Amino acid sequence: MKAKLIANKNYVVGGISPKLYGSFIEHLGRAVYGGIYEPGHPAADDMGFRKDVLALVQKLGVPIVRYPGGNFVSNYNWEDGIGDKAGRPSRAELAWSSIETNQVGIDEFQEWAKRAGTEVMMAVNLGTGTVADAQNLVEYCNFPGGTKYSDLRRANGFDKPFDIKTWCLGNEMDGPWQIGHKTASEYARIANEAAKVMRLVDPSIELVACGSSHSNMPTFGQWETEVLNECWDQVDYLSLHSYYGNRDGDTAAFLACSLDMDNFIRSVEAICDAVKGIKHSKKTMYLSFDEWNVWFHSGEQDKKVEKWSVAPPLLEDVYTFEDALVAGCLLITLLKHADRVKLACLAQLVNVIAPIMTENGGAAWVQSIFWPFMHASLYGRGTALSCIISCDNYKTKAYGEVPYIEATAALNGSELTVFAVNRSLDEDVTLELELDGFGKLELLGHVQLNNADLKAVNTAANPENVKPSAGKTNGLTAQLEKHSWNVIRYKVS
Repeated sequence: MKAKLIANKNYVVGGISPKLYGSFIEHLGRAVYGGIYEPGHPAADDMGFRKDVLALVQKLGVPIVRYPGGNFVSNYNWEDGIGDKAGRPSRAELAWSSIETNQVGIDEFQEWAKRAGTEVMMAVNLGTGTVADAQNLVEYCNFPGGTKYSDLRRANGFDKPFDIKTWCLGNEMDGPWQIGHKTASEYARIANEAAKVMRLVDPSIELVACGSSHSNMPTFGQWETEVLNECWDQVDYLSLHSYYGNRDGDTAAFLACSLDMDNFIRSVEAICDAVKGIKHSKKTMYLSFDEWNVWFHSGEQDKKVEKWSVAPPLLEDVYTFEDALVAGCLLITLLKHADRVKLACLAQLVNVIAPIMTENGGAAWVQSIFWPFMHASLYGRGTALSCIISCDNYKTKAYGEVPYIEATAALNGSELTVFAVNRSLDEDVTLELELDGFGKLELLGHVQLNNADLKAVNTAANPENVKPSAGKTNGLTAQLEKHSWNVIRYKVS
């Protein structure tokens, strides 16, 4: 099979925000306790953070991490997680039916973020929380001193502000499962008022309003419109969430789910622009796709987990090679919308539907989805290019006609990178690259991720079962093996 990709230096989508490669740590399962934090582990540092996990997070190059939730945040009192650990209460954590010990809170997490080389994207509780709670948290984190909460931070050992610049106004507040679930009008009012006081405390912060929890919500569209009508002047981003799975065992259709993500983004862009027009505004509302991933493997396993335990093993999806191909397609889709999607978070980072897994007291290793995310984070910087792709299609019930090749390109200074997934389960593809306006091109390398077994996984015992290898590119002709993720890099003059 043959295909062609055309890219021109002068035809761009837009600048790629580094925060497109964010991730997420929620107080859920073993993401925190046994994930990033495990005092007594052989790899624990002076604060109890696992240095083996830190090294893998650093390898991913994650620029921002959303915290502390997620569903968890909608019933969370942030003051439980500061100050002397001996005096912190344990709570019944209702979102995930667990016990939260509060041994890690914002005091610790902001230090973990510094050690990981990342920023914090902080969420405030707008479920059971109040406008005043949001105000106080920003004051604690960002105000220099001389006030109740900034001086409390200093008394807790942190003289300088944490200087957290990105804040989420709650989480999935349209969802009936959410503690403190609200109608669109109820959420819009509290989000707008919280945003105003948070900005009064620190005018430099950026704010994310909750969009729909997913595109199949019955209020999708109406929710976005009502929230934006109320909050337009106070917020910088509107959030999107979406998860995908292969519950029917239809791999060909599963590999096409990025078409759903693409349609979701286009729909929300259109809603934002409609509100912009109604308001006669010159402002562009950007998007924060702050939860996305494959999530379906752990459903039956989670039913067997004992309720009301500390850090139970929840949502521990073991990712297959085909899941990595889907992750690659979703990353390409985000790049195709780099002009509007300026924030995104792979949900989540460690143990909970995550690219990094650990054993309590034992090893840490990477899952299959680690590799496309790492490649995109390392090489998908700079400017996203508008590419034309010619290839054959295949048919699916869920998505209709689907192109065999999902691909895009990014130009970062003197380096041009093409990302491509061959969705074909049966045929290799010869991809002709027509790259114009870049001057002399020098091939730097072609890395592929492939495995003969679509269900292959990495484990503690076999951590390199799914890993990258060298691909085959000769000049401007790339050989894309059947069912493969490919990264082709050139130096440009």
